[in-house]
Amino acid sequence: RHTGCGAGWIEAELDVRADLLTPFGTAHGGVVSALADHVLGSVMYPVMASGQWAATTEFKLNLLRPVREGVLRARADIISMSRRTAVVRIDITNDTPEGGARLAAAAQGTVSIQDPR
Repeated sequence: RHTGCGAGWIEAELDVRADLLTPFGTAHGGVVSALADHVLGSVMYPVMASGQWAATTEFKLNLLRPVREGVLRARADIISMSRRTAVVRIDITNDTPEGGARLAAAAQGTVSIQDPR
């Protein structure tokens, strides 16, 4: 779910439920990857012209810590944008048992800006 957005940034969160955990009690990397890819594309819509759409062309994800049950929070920021492409930086945090949050993953990706067909 989106929790905030503006020109060039977006925040979203995802509840990590028991059914998303591996037998080892941690979220599969695909769960984290899906959240990263979602905000990578969604951050573009407030800054693109009406009718344009964004297609992810690549992204790199560093899984920094195991993700456990709780909430994953992602923030994406556009760090460079041209007429046809943009580069986006994403930080993903996970709740800690103490009630705080820690950086669980960092990503950077490129989107291609497409015109209406």
